[in-house]
Amino acid sequence: MVEILLLFLNTILLRPYVFLFLAAFILCAQRLLGWRRTGLFFLISWITAFLCEFSSTRIGIPFGSYYYTGSTVGQELYLSNVPFMDSISFTFLLYASYCMALLFLLPGEPQSSIRQPALRLRFELNARTSWPVILLTALFYAFIDVVIDPLALRGDRWFLGHIYGYVYPGLYFGVPIENFIGWAVVGILALFGYGFVERRSTPWPNAAPPGADVTTTILMGCGLYYGVLVFNLAITFWIGEPLLGVTGLFIYLPITAFLVLRLLNHLPMPQSIR
Repeated sequence: MVEILLLFLNTILLRPYVFLFLAAFILCAQRLLGWRRTGLFFLISWITAFLCEFSSTRIGIPFGSYYYTGSTVGQELYLSNVPFMDSISFTFLLYASYCMALLFLLPGEPQSSIRQPALRLRFELNARTSWPVILLTALFYAFIDVVIDPLALRGDRWFLGHIYGYVYPGLYFGVPIENFIGWAVVGILALFGYGFVERRSTPWPNAAPPGADVTTTILMGCGLYYGVLVFNLAITFWIGEPLLGVTGLFIYLPITAFLVLRLLNHLPMPQSIR
């Protein structure tokens, strides 16, 4: 146990940026979901991601055939052959993607006065656990990996290190397309599992925890999404990969434009999803 604890502490020191994003996820999620549902979200998404990574490094499903080099064994915590920090990264990225989907698809309150904020969202159970939200979350989830994975593959050129590689390098900056499909699969499985549990256990079926401002809290999750995005794009340009960085920027220009229109209430307001 002492050795595991020391490896966990070394993991935090080696990967502080991962745990900063994880802390931001916990702070944002508990405001929107409450502590119990945040714990469920974390466990379901982490277990799903770990099992999928465990599977892919053996039989190539769902991310394609890849391997961990083991270059940091003894320096950070591993679960079997998978670095602990890698599987927990899926949790905060899924929550951030979930908030992006909620911002676009949750129904809103009608404006009753000019002093009312431009957008007020209703945290309806039917909407937040619906298939449109799950599928849009999976899309945002795969999109951010389009920026993250090619950069991580070049980890030997920055402080991540050379920790993994693909058996059959793909066409997209060395990343196979099935990897992005795998991320969408993980997002769908994890969020469907969380929604299934929430429908049967939520204490607030059509509301966030008492006192929570739904719109502001969801925007905090969107801020986490863009924080991870900016972090990765900054490192991409820093290591001298302008084509990869510009590709990421072009992917997110239309998404950001639609996000701004949604915040300004210039997009059609979704109706309640049943």
